[in-house]
Amino acid sequence: MHAGSSLEHRLNIQEPLLIRIYLILLLIVITFWGMRRFLTVSPAVLARYLKMLGFGVTALLLLYLAATGRLNWLFALVGLTVAFMLRLMPTLLRYAPYLQRLWLDFNAKKQGSSQRQNKTGTTPGPGTMSAEEAYAVLGLKTGASEAEIIAAHRQLMQKMHPDRGGSNYLAMKINLAKKILLNK
Repeated sequence: MHAGSSLEHRLNIQEPLLIRIYLILLLIVITFWGMRRFLTVSPAVLARYLKMLGFGVTALLLLYLAATGRLNWLFALVGLTVAFMLRLMPTLLRYAPYLQRLWLDFNAKKQGSSQRQNKTGTTPGPGTMSAEEAYAVLGLKTGASEAEIIAAHRQLMQKMHPDRGGSNYLAMKINLAKKILLNK
């Protein structure tokens, strides 16, 4: 009887090992099939598959965290983000019209053609800006004083400088607006 229990003990140890081997082989086959499919699919379909996979993994992760009671950090992060956005909202709304105009100019330049045309119907060349556009870029009313122009330029450059996360294009537009208005 002792020999039978030893055999039974060996089978109990080998059974989990066999299950792991089968699972690893299954994972290898699925990976091989997935790679073959991955290489033959068009980029648009692949992007859709990857997006669905991302949503699926995120949903499963959230479901797992909810089931195990580990969602506290996520709720804290959401609360922190909402509080930060509410605190930042007045500043964003204050500069929204100017930033939108700069963003539209940036996109027009990036696409290789300006969406706005001057009165003669020709597209303005690079580095050209009317005085009205310069006042709009700096967020000033027509006829602003030199001190107001310099102050508006300084304030915008502090927010839009490339070293502080802004783009070179936006900084160039702000500098060009100041130059045009001060050289009048």
